[in-house]
Amino acid sequence: MYQSDTHIRVRYAETDQMGYVYHGNYAAYFEVCRTEAFRQLGISYKDLEADGVGMPVGEIRTRFRRPARYDDLLTVRLLLKQPAEGSRILFEYEIYNEAQELLTEGHTLMVFVSMATGRPVAIPSDIQAKLAPYFTDDETAGPLTPPKAPVNPPAPAAFLK
Repeated sequence: MYQSDTHIRVRYAETDQMGYVYHGNYAAYFEVCRTEAFRQLGISYKDLEADGVGMPVGEIRTRFRRPARYDDLLTVRLLLKQPAEGSRILFEYEIYNEAQELLTEGHTLMVFVSMATGRPVAIPSDIQAKLAPYFTDDETAGPLTPPKAPVNPPAPAAFLK
């Protein structure tokens, strides 16, 4: 698993009339954290795009537990719990305030695409190589990979009589 934290101070312009962070800003918070996490890994979105590969959002989910407010210092935590698979990578997020209260959870499913055709492409091998050290053999199975069968599975109870 890979984890990265990014700190973001809530600006006044990001709040609504109730003083809460406007819900649409959370996608930008996720993007800032994702970009910084890639930068820490030595992966540059700019270089990726120069190589003709884009990463549009295929899916986004946000669950609000408590509001973030003006001038809060937020910790946006990115979690890669499973390796990238095929042309997709799932980023999970948690946002905490300074009191370490969980405010928001979410995820983005990103898809690697050819910028020339807009069609999905395999995850670049250099990105796979930079992410690989963060996953054990048990974690290398993606969400669509069936679980491995046990080496010596126990006999079903009905056969032990």
